[in-house]
Amino acid sequence: MFGLVPFSARKDLARTEDPFDHFFDAFNEPFFHGALAPFADWGGASSFKVDVKDNGNEYELTAELPGVKKEDIKLNYDNSYLTIAAEKNEEKEEKDDKGNYIRRERSTGSVSRSFYIDNIDESKVKAEFKDGILKVSMPKAAEVSHTKQIAID
Repeated sequence: MFGLVPFSARKDLARTEDPFDHFFDAFNEPFFHGALAPFADWGGASSFKVDVKDNGNEYELTAELPGVKKEDIKLNYDNSYLTIAAEKNEEKEEKDDKGNYIRRERSTGSVSRSFYIDNIDESKVKAEFKDGILKVSMPKAAEVSHTKQIAID
């Protein structure tokens, strides 16, 4: 089962005086990476790419969530914070000719990001998810003056 050992590509292998240095370095490498880690293609297990644009009369948020199903995404706006949460479950199964397991692996993960976006009209917020891209349109609320003239008696 050599495929389960997490070795990294080390160019300086021949220059090390102690050959056991590389053996112990292997334990500091992430064990599940590549296709088996649910969010590895997002650049890490704790993040995903997001763009927030101010279009003048609205904010537009675009989030990349490849491989996630629409029903596995939760979008909430509470107390001026927009939160995107996603879950991703993967199962990889390999069998021999007789149907016996050679390898069977399962992985699960979840990510969540929050953004402070103030002064939006919550009743007009729209979201669309297509081809792994979540687009959220948040129209701005009517501007309220925060300055008030106080009469002096």
